[in-house]
Amino acid sequence: MSWISALAELQERGEPCVLVTIIEERGSTPRNAGSKMVVTAERIYETIGGGHLEYKAMEMAREMLEKRTQDTRLERFSLGASLGQCCGGATVLLFEPMGQPQAQIAVFGAGHVGRALVPLLASLPCKVRWIDSRENEFPEQLPAGVEKVVNEDVVDEVENMPAGSYFIVMTHNHQLDLELTAEILKRNDFAYYGLIGSRTKRVKFEHRLHERGFAPEVVQRMRCPMGLPEVKGKLPMEIAISIAGEVVATYNANFGQDVKKGESTVAKLLPGSRRERG
Repeated sequence: MSWISALAELQERGEPCVLVTIIEERGSTPRNAGSKMVVTAERIYETIGGGHLEYKAMEMAREMLEKRTQDTRLERFSLGASLGQCCGGATVLLFEPMGQPQAQIAVFGAGHVGRALVPLLASLPCKVRWIDSRENEFPEQLPAGVEKVVNEDVVDEVENMPAGSYFIVMTHNHQLDLELTAEILKRNDFAYYGLIGSRTKRVKFEHRLHERGFAPEVVQRMRCPMGLPEVKGKLPMEIAISIAGEVVATYNANFGQDVKKGESTVAKLLPGSRRERG
């Protein structure tokens, strides 16, 4: 894949990368100025000539990805004994971070809290799919980066999200909340699952999910009540700010890491939430 095609695909997926460009060459070098390479946490696209130079460039690019730096970087390399290359020339590389990590979020429910929450999420490095069966509940204007999904059977939309997604359930129907919860927990490959509701709702859901055969450690990954306990209040915007804060804490912790089944980053970050809704 060419470097420009790779950049387009990575941007579409919301995957961060570093574009490495040879901007200066002196003497004998393996590639000419203008040659480019795209580096992600797992792959590279194109080449700047191979050898130890390319290895060092990949190492530096991945260090930038790990540190989440957005600053460009210039590095000069002598292609002699220090790099184990026989070219003998010198080259200057430009490292340009491209994109930010983007959380893939599915918000089920276009009620009052959903209408307060979605614009907040849209202002973050997130891609939001806003899902409801009721067309008339959505506002006329959607924030940029938000995809509206109207589906009579919203449960079908769970499988359309990629692994490592964030799921937020706040529908108008408790039975629908339960069916969505079951489908999400069945996947068990999410980065975050939050369900609006009180401790009483959680206890009822835990009982019903155990009856359906869900293991306790899987059910434990559900955040209900959800949101940062430090953010008080019952107004839709107050609840939305609390939930958005918890999402931010989760994707900051998960950046550069694979989401492992059975692990709950939020549970580690926030061992107890006192927020009660519904």
